[in-house]
Parts: sequence; C-alpha cells; structure tokens
Amino acid sequence: MKEPSDTDLDRVDRRILQLLQKDGRMSNAELAAAVHVSPATCHRRTQRLFEDGYIRSVRAQIAPEKVERSALVLVGVVLDRSTPESFRTFEAAIRKLKFVLDCHLVAGDFDFFLKIRVRDMQDFNRMHGDQLISLPGVRQTRTFFVMKEVVDNAPLDF
Repeated sequence: MKEPSDTDLDRVDRRILQLLQKDGRMSNAELAAAVHVSPATCHRRTQRLFEDGYIRSVRAQIAPEKVERSALVLVGVVLDRSTPESFRTFEAAIRKLKFVLDCHLVAGDFDFFLKIRVRDMQDFNRMHGDQLISLPGVRQTRTFFVMKEVVDNAPLDF
C-alpha cells in the first residue's frame, strides 16, 4: 500500500470522503448520485479510498448514555521515566484496557492523555484505583471530568 497524499484526491474523491464522514451508512447508489458519477465508478473509487488508507473503517457512533457510559473523563498521565522503553511498556499495557477510548503521547506537562468513558464518578474512582495507577511506570495522574461536550468527534475539515 502506498502512502496516500492530498494530490491523489480529486474533487469527487474528496466529496465521497466528506459525505461518508457525515453518514457512513449511505448506500453506494445514494453516494453516486450525490457526487454525480455512476454507481460502478463510485464503488471503484470508494474501494480505492479504503485500499489506499484514506478510509480506515466504518462504524456506528453509540450514544454513551444509552449504554451507561455517560461520564467522560480525560486523564493526564506522567510516567516515572521518559524513555522509549517506558513509553513502549506503558503503551502495551494501556492497549489492554477496554475502557480507554483514546490514548495520545503528548508534549508538555504530561506524557500521555487518555479519554475514558465510565458510568459515573464512583465507577471511575474504582477503575482508577484498581487499574490506572497500577499501570507500569505511572508516577502521577491528573483527572478532568468533562462537564459538557461542546464538540466531540467533529468531521475533519479538508
């Protein structure tokens, strides 16, 4: 698979990406009509966008409150050492925790930022004490409970 670049995309490809980003359930016929190409052409282009890595996956966005995960928590993590090995060890351990939605290596006061969904503060407190602070290399965590989600998972602007 070659590395994708913006120059590989024409106007139709970009429009397909924009439409699928807003509604991944669009049928090929609907998508083809919206971008003014035949269904066969649209299918070929969409397949190429998957194969070239422009589209990573298509999945449903679940309403967190409907599955008892309405509390959104951001956690800054500081490791006891800033070495490639300590980062690798932490990253391998964090990938095993199913309640972690996102984990990002960051520059600044923290080494990693985590995005976590839980039932409530009590659920987070239990999970934090039982699992988060016992991760390899964790020296400190700082927790931020989200009071209001103003923008969440907005479509990419391109």
